[in-house]
Amino acid sequence: MDIQTSKIELAKLILNLDNPSILSKIEELILSQQDDFGTSLTVAEKEEIEIALSQLNKGNRTSFDTFFAKVS
Repeated sequence: MDIQTSKIELAKLILNLDNPSILSKIEELILSQQDDFGTSLTVAEKEEIEIALSQLNKGNRTSFDTFFAKVS
């Protein structure tokens, strides 16, 4: 069975559940397994992002072509 079929079958099972406790546990499981991009960043990476956002908000931008020319 492929992943899309598995998702559909799981959704059908969940839709037929009437037990709030089981639904809550399924929700907790799914939320606990999701990978949050922000939690995997180091402090230095978060600081770099904040600096970049600040520069963008001040209008300091670089075109893609200029950036690409610098890094290639």
